[in-house]
Amino acid sequence: MKKSILFSVLVVGATLLQAQSITVHQTCGQNGQVVKAIPDAVDLGLSVKWANMNVGAESPEGYGDYFAWGETTTKSTYDWSTYFDTNDDGGNTFTKYNNNGGKTVLDPEDDAAYVNWGGSWRMPTKAEWRELLDNCTWTWTTQNGINGYKVTSKKAGYTDKFIFLPAAGSRRVSGLNNVGSYGSYWSSSLYEDYSYNAWYLRFYSDYYPNLDCTGRVRRYGRSVRPVLP
Repeated sequence: MKKSILFSVLVVGATLLQAQSITVHQTCGQNGQVVKAIPDAVDLGLSVKWANMNVGAESPEGYGDYFAWGETTTKSTYDWSTYFDTNDDGGNTFTKYNNNGGKTVLDPEDDAAYVNWGGSWRMPTKAEWRELLDNCTWTWTTQNGINGYKVTSKKAGYTDKFIFLPAAGSRRVSGLNNVGSYGSYWSSSLYEDYSYNAWYLRFYSDYYPNLDCTGRVRRYGRSVRPVLP
């Protein structure tokens, strides 16, 4: 018989000025083996609450899974030849999501956050990533041995709240690249001018986070950090 165990982890980063108690729920089997980590929503005083971990992760520092834009499962090869929304191996034509009369925001069935977590979880829009960039302090740090950005709210009454975005790298073709020094997180928003691009947040250890959409990127495997409305 399964039971839920609630425990608090005190997160201390090498450069943290404040400590925050992050709650992680885990469902366990009879022998205490972790079956699934259930995320919490962190209220940063913004228009949405942000999950404290990536899809596929079991802790706030976990890298989690990697998804091509609009896909909801992982795979071994991240390229146009395996991409769900095109019959063209060059990624020049798209059937469902395109800026020539098609959809420009992911439907729930193509949203990796909604499909994998359920409930009201979903991927953030480009505007919600922008809100996070503009209303939080971003600090490169190491949390429990993992590099990434601590994102702390600047909103009055919420300045003790933060999330951690690990530098999980990205997947291109069959390789995993730049783990520990680079992070990239999908939005649910298609690029307005070219259908083979979608908006995502990216950062490096020595490069401040920003929104990007260049490089025919929809095919690449990136992290997903869900939000709650």
